Amino acid sequence: MSYEFKQELKLTQKLLLTPQLRLAIKLLQLSRQELVELVREELEKNPVLEDGRLDVDEVPMPESRTVEVEWQDYLEGLDDYTVRTGLGGIDNSEDDYREGLLERVSSFETTLKEHLMWQLNSSSLNEREKKIGEFIIGNIDEDGYLRMLERGSMDDETYREATVKEIANSIGVSPKEVEYVLDVIQEFTPSGVGAITLRECLLIQIQQKNIDPIAARIVEDHLGLLAKRDYKGIAKSLGVDEETVIRGARLISELLNPVPGAGFGRDEARTIVPDAYVYKVGDEYLVVLNEDGLPKLNISSYYKKLIDNNEFATKEVKEYIRDKFHSAVWLIKSIHQRQRTMKRVVESIVKFQRDFLDRGLRYLKPLVLSDVARDIGMHESTISRVTTNKYVQTPRGIFELKYFFSTGVGSSNGAITPEYVKEKLKEIIEAEDPANPLTDQQIVEKLKECNITVARRTVAKYREELGYLSSSRRKRP
Repeated sequence: MSYEFKQELKLTQKLLLTPQLRLAIKLLQLSRQELVELVREELEKNPVLEDGRLDVDEVPMPESRTVEVEWQDYLEGLDDYTVRTGLGGIDNSEDDYREGLLERVSSFETTLKEHLMWQLNSSSLNEREKKIGEFIIGNIDEDGYLRMLERGSMDDETYREATVKEIANSIGVSPKEVEYVLDVIQEFTPSGVGAITLRECLLIQIQQKNIDPIAARIVEDHLGLLAKRDYKGIAKSLGVDEETVIRGARLISELLNPVPGAGFGRDEARTIVPDAYVYKVGDEYLVVLNEDGLPKLNISSYYKKLIDNNEFATKEVKEYIRDKFHSAVWLIKSIHQRQRTMKRVVESIVKFQRDFLDRGLRYLKPLVLSDVARDIGMHESTISRVTTNKYVQTPRGIFELKYFFSTGVGSSNGAITPEYVKEKLKEIIEAEDPANPLTDQQIVEKLKECNITVARRTVAKYREELGYLSSSRRKRP
């Protein structure tokens, strides 16, 4: 066997990503807060860049937050109460309690929302209910409470009803559906999460932890007296002795947590801040990007002059400045391109999902990345990058951009979402004759009358997900 060496010329084509192109792609993937952080880093590294908004010395520093649990903050309107004595005057060491709380805070690497979303996605709720759950979780604050409305002078019951109604109206579902999903979320950990009022939060914990019923009776009707340490008044009202009330107060103070979300990360940088806002102006929707906190980049006039000045700059200095100058110009152009792309993508989503914005969840249309890509003449990968980890605030709440993308089933008027089909299927079954329930094939035919085309096996799948039995098992005399 003989070996020989040859030299050949071969022409090949390769796609090479320049540093500038890599930067442009990276910017598309960043959230608003991440973009702000990147720009601030570039301002520190590149002397050619300037923040045109204000002087560096004038930039306000964020105030540090102290993680504290103060029951008093959750007993609005109740007087004569201090955190050091706890509920009912039971002595607690504030320092010890705070130290233990801080240990719990540092032991978690996840946020409360992430923890709740993991439980939601692992639950047996159907897709429609999970969409409702996602909206509810998005409105649970760092303390673990569901906050949708200003309470004003509303009592607990009225405030809860108003909150449920507000959620239902915001996403176009019934209050009954919201109540059901909220009940499921309130079974999640940490105990008490998703409560609308302090009273509800404590009662959830009492039930889940199987605490002495005296604690529930105190919380249910006498939180005000408990805050004033009026044990005699509580005892008289409940018809028990004062020692029993003190024992109940101790259980409340030692075993219940008025801030169920306190053990999770409270990193302000991870708080959801919308990347864009959608406003309804008349009959049209207007998209406005959130540029709050984003430095307005300029090129330093001083360094511009230095490049042209032959007297005060050496060749090496000029090359260094020229390199930084080109980097600065490219960064500014890339940010402008990112913002234009972002706005076009959100405007396209708004156009496709207008019915959802106008009428609610059941009108959320099936949408895939390629639909938006074709609409605005961009590559699908670009749309994917722009919609990742980005949020938009709409008249119906704050949503991740990915929320608006889903697959659908056939209709004579185009694709529709599985959630809509399930809603129609539910209406059909609820309206059927109990003595002669519809088979899955008959439901298929009923759906066709509504211009919805689905297979029988799809109907069977959706029926089971909604919790309905087969026709033979639904039959009633």
